[in-house]
Amino acid sequence: MTMIAIGGVIGAGLFVGSGSAIRQAGPAVLVAYAAVGALAVLVMRMLAEMAVAQPETGSFSSYAGRELGPWAGLSVGWLYAYQWCITVGFEAIAGAAVAHHMLPSIPTWLAALVLMVALIAVNFARVESFGTFEFWFAMIKVAAIIAFLLIGLAAVLGALPNTSAPGTTNLLGHGGFAPNGWLAVLQASLVVFFSYFGTEVVTIAAGEAKDPAQAVRRGINSVVWRILLFYIGSITVVVMLLPWNSTAVTDSPYVAVLGHLGVPFAGTTMNFIVLTAVLSCLNSGIYSSSRMLHSLAERGEAPALFARTTRLGVPAPAVLAASSIGLLTVVANYFLPTTAVYQFLLDSSGAVAVVVYLCITVTHLRGRARLMRERPEALTVRMWAYPWLSLLVLAALLAIIAGMAADSGSRRSLLLTLLVTAVAVVAGLITQRARHPKNAAEPAPSRTLV
Repeated sequence: MTMIAIGGVIGAGLFVGSGSAIRQAGPAVLVAYAAVGALAVLVMRMLAEMAVAQPETGSFSSYAGRELGPWAGLSVGWLYAYQWCITVGFEAIAGAAVAHHMLPSIPTWLAALVLMVALIAVNFARVESFGTFEFWFAMIKVAAIIAFLLIGLAAVLGALPNTSAPGTTNLLGHGGFAPNGWLAVLQASLVVFFSYFGTEVVTIAAGEAKDPAQAVRRGINSVVWRILLFYIGSITVVVMLLPWNSTAVTDSPYVAVLGHLGVPFAGTTMNFIVLTAVLSCLNSGIYSSSRMLHSLAERGEAPALFARTTRLGVPAPAVLAASSIGLLTVVANYFLPTTAVYQFLLDSSGAVAVVVYLCITVTHLRGRARLMRERPEALTVRMWAYPWLSLLVLAALLAIIAGMAADSGSRRSLLLTLLVTAVAVVAGLITQRARHPKNAAEPAPSRTLV
């Protein structure tokens, strides 16, 4: 379960997307990674509290339905499934681009098709197969990042042969720590949010674990050191060893660093690592989206078809639905340049992650108060400094949304996200009114996968 948590969050967003964030904010991108990382840790702590008290496959969608009403569960569940469907397409394109770079004779659309078919097949097997694949994918990624950090730390300290310590030259010497201003740091936060998204997969998988409470506790507890070590540590190495405005850093920061240090076969090695990370996130995306659709269907908030499972307990129709955008991406990639499809998917993902985090926070504030009244013994994992830290997270998320609205560069993405959210909320309210005409606040019963 811990490896599933790692697998869900370390993908193209870190290895590829971080270059875009560095280009936007310069070395001050470290502030964005640290701030958003702190928010992610706090949100995951809230989610851990709710998941340990009552683990369900629907995770925060089920909790929102219980605490805020069926409309909230339906809205955030569909938004989350939509986000992961987009991510599946995004990761398929990223993986295909890497595969094409390694084997130029293979066209990107064919590479994307092969990746999609392979991972769909994995998700059609037992959940144990998914866990096994994620375990080994995550092991490769963890080993690669640790090796990168050790090599980078040696270079920063000047301990590598023929390499002098850079000091603060690259950190402060190319226009300062925040060369594009602090508004650019806020703009980079959207890319950073996309990178961190996926940690919550462990609470969704908990519904199929043998010991859900213990699995969630261990998986979520790993978030803190993972964020500090993998994200902030590796990005620190990048901005200290190379100028932030280097073209190589923008294209592929990890390959650029290893190439700068003269590591043999750096490009090939990192391309393999990036491909592994992409496959892992693609795998997690299909799993997360399909299980959310299955949970929604069981609660009557999605087509009943998605509630059907195979004899192995796999929600096959939901898996196919979760893979649909990825498969459509393959078709689009056949007719359009890779960069066009890639950029469209990145833009269309919008700020859904911020909205989902916002819903988790509100759900926790409501749910914690109820549990303290009705079942205080269930609170074996508690959010720190409740309610003040929860309210601080709520304020920070609202501030990010306000900042995005004020910035012309992110306003279109935010408006698109708010439009999709509004459609989901209206659909949720209509469904709730139709199903609960007398008591619209009463949530539908939820079940977990067996």
